[in-house]
Formats: sequence, structure tokens, C-alpha cells
Amino acid sequence: MKKIAVIHDLSGLGKCSLTAAIPVISVMGVQACPLPTAILSNQTGYGSYFWDDYTDRMELIMDEWKKTGFTPDGVYTGFLGDARQVDLILKFVDMFCTEGTHILVDPVMGDRGETYKTYSETLCEKMRTLVREATVITPNLTEALLLLYGESGMKERMKALSDMEETQLLKKIEKSGRDLTLRFGLESVVITGVEVSGSDGRARMGNLVLEKEKADWCFSVKEGGSYSGTGDLLASVLSAGMVRGIPMKACVERAVEFLSGAIHDAVEEGTDRNDGVCFEKYLGILTQI
Repeated sequence: MKKIAVIHDLSGLGKCSLTAAIPVISVMGVQACPLPTAILSNQTGYGSYFWDDYTDRMELIMDEWKKTGFTPDGVYTGFLGDARQVDLILKFVDMFCTEGTHILVDPVMGDRGETYKTYSETLCEKMRTLVREATVITPNLTEALLLLYGESGMKERMKALSDMEETQLLKKIEKSGRDLTLRFGLESVVITGVEVSGSDGRARMGNLVLEKEKADWCFSVKEGGSYSGTGDLLASVLSAGMVRGIPMKACVERAVEFLSGAIHDAVEEGTDRNDGVCFEKYLGILTQI
């Protein structure tokens, strides 16, 4: 059985990060090997939370894994609390990865034109170093622009993009995706969660897949608001597909089908956005890829 080292935080409530990644990767026939970056009572969107930083313990876990001869087929990195954790992941790559190891980096730094509280220009520069080690990256549009231009450049371009009609907007995002592949030497880029409104006024969510110089969009009808963990669920599907050799476009299409049902049920049930989406009963969809 193939193995993925999942380097992410563990939040007890919120259906995100490791609690989202482990069931998705497992149902797709790949062993998830968690390396926690932090332990949280619940994800940070709630009013309060307990946080136990695992930075100083990550290397102790890595040392024990090294003794076992552990060699992952893939690595999936998600939320990182600071630049020191990026350095530890770069060390992890040196310790465990071979030329055949596939690496997916979800460069969690911001969303909707705003940076997260953990963001710094130092973290962004370290993230650029990590991205150069990746096979696939899954930024949202904000994170894609942060990687290319930093915070001030991102804000300037997000403002310009907000005034564009759909066709022009999609072409500009495709150019940013290609710029990422060229600058960081990537095999694939998936820019996630791009919201567009068509001529009929209906909002859609788009995911751009750039693979082998080909650009494809995968759209779904937008329902509800922004739910905890949806980006983690999508990246988890892609990480498992990556080590199984499944094209990214096929992975994204199946992930969108999986998430559409889960989001629809969350909207129907009136689930709070912080509680995440009702994905459990849709896991079977992922066995069909």
C-alpha cells in the first residue's frame, strides 16, 4: 500500500486538516501517516480555541520515523504556523524523499484577498522555497498571487481582477497559473475556489487545473458560504490521486462531485460554516476513481 506523510494540524472540531485528510486518503486506498504541526481543540474560525504548537516535537517524530526506514510515496503539507515549520518540512524532504516521492503543497497563507494572522513575508519566502520541491500545489487565488508577488502585489492584482468580466478574469488567472509553473518548476498547479458569476447571474465555483501545459476549468454551482475544511478535502483527494498516478483533472472532477454533495447537505441542514461540511456519506464516490 502506498503511503503519504500528511503534515498538517489536528483540530478536534471543524472537519479540517488531519480530520479531513485521513478518511479521504484512506478511502482512496492510500495509507495516511500524520505528522502534526499543532493540536487544536477546534479550528481557529470559532470564537476561542486551545492551541498546542508541535514545532519542537515534529523533529522528534521524524527521528523515530527515520529509525523505521520509512519512505513515503507522497508528502502532503497543509497549514503551517510559522516559517520554522517550513524549515522542518524542508528537512523532512531531505531525510525521507527520493526522486520518486510526489509532494503536494497547499500553501495556506490567505483567502479572498486577505492574509491570515499567521502570514508574514518571511513565511511567504520560505513557502516559495518549499513550493520549488513540490510536484503539485493547490493555492487559492489569493495564495497564488502571494507566491508570485507578495502581499502588496497580491492586493493590487486582486483589486484589478475584481473589475473584470468572466472571460478576461479566467484568462488572467490562467496566466498566473502558468507563471507559477514556470517560476517554480512545477508539474501541476491547481488554483482552487475561484468564484465567478455568469451572464445569468448565477454564482459558480471554479478550479483551474494546469497540467503538462494544458489548462482546464472544472466548475460547480455555488451553494452556501465558505465552509471549514473544503480546501483540505480537495487537496486530500489530489494527494492520494497524485501517488496513484491519476491525472489531476480527473482528481479535481471527482473531488468537485464529492464536495458538491457534502456542501449541498450542509446548506440543507443549516450547518454552521465552522463545523465543516457533511462529507462522510459521500466518501464512497472517491472509491470510484
